[in-house]
Amino acid sequence: MMRVLLIAGLVLSVLLACGMGAMHIPLLRVVAILLYKLHLHLPISFTESEANVLWQIRLPRVCMGVMVGGSLAMAGAAIQGLFRNPLADPGLVGISAGAALFAVLCIVVFSGVSYYWMNVATFLGAVLSALLVFRLSRSGGSTHMATLLLAGLGINALCNALTGLITYMANNDQLRSVTFWTMGSLGGATWATVAALLPFVVVPVLLLPRLAKWLNAFALGEAAAAHLGIPVKRLKAGVMLLATLLVGACVAVSGIIGFVGLIVPHILRSASGSDHRALLPNSFLLGASLLTLSDVLSRTLIAPAELPLGIVTAILGTPLFIGMLMKQKRQLNTWAS
Repeated sequence: MMRVLLIAGLVLSVLLACGMGAMHIPLLRVVAILLYKLHLHLPISFTESEANVLWQIRLPRVCMGVMVGGSLAMAGAAIQGLFRNPLADPGLVGISAGAALFAVLCIVVFSGVSYYWMNVATFLGAVLSALLVFRLSRSGGSTHMATLLLAGLGINALCNALTGLITYMANNDQLRSVTFWTMGSLGGATWATVAALLPFVVVPVLLLPRLAKWLNAFALGEAAAAHLGIPVKRLKAGVMLLATLLVGACVAVSGIIGFVGLIVPHILRSASGSDHRALLPNSFLLGASLLTLSDVLSRTLIAPAELPLGIVTAILGTPLFIGMLMKQKRQLNTWAS
């Protein structure tokens, strides 16, 4: 039932996002235009300009929002399951910071690179930072989660410092691009960028749910999972590789967008439990809907200007996060008494 509601919510979010903007397109006309592209004709009239705006401007942006929001949420859910910590997210272990460093490097040093090569560069940055964090946290052939979190904080600080240094050396045009990019935006969405992002998203989204049963067993602890026959090393490597691929690709095309990977799994755990077989795909659906609607706010609140998407998600996500913390605090106080 939860999956059906999330799918319906995503479809409705997509249709609303396609219709809202500087040129308002009624919902029925949106449906008519989309079906017309599939050679299905409804008795609903629409203008050629409405069709062009929807197909060339709105729909690529909505498609990118679905992929980015869903990818960040699924990556967050997987990493929280791996760390057995609901406060973990891709930014905590240096993945986002490494991807951001290489993206800023592309903007400033290798200006003019295509989105495909930007995807490759950010993925490499995310992988290198994740590998470095894992390398620093390994001792005696095993990875200690507490050490890994500390190593992630250190790599985050280093990547942010290097990103600041490269930004300091940027010229005015590059500085504007870097500043707007670090705040997050889907404004650069085209069918070309959607096509470049698609393979980096489809493969991890299909493979991560296959690790759901292992993540469920991993919730019992690393030693217990090993006794149950779970290949712990392969699980860690698989989750980190797939999550890194998702986050790196999203950072390349949309910049840094926070709170999606942290908040969405929290909401779903409260509503439907912690079974990763449902949590991972449901996180993708809810994350896609939330980011799509957040992007509608980013481009309509101060129209004709555009509010950076990362600011919108932070404004919406922070009260939710504080509310969940307060709820957990009240539960702890109730149990203690």
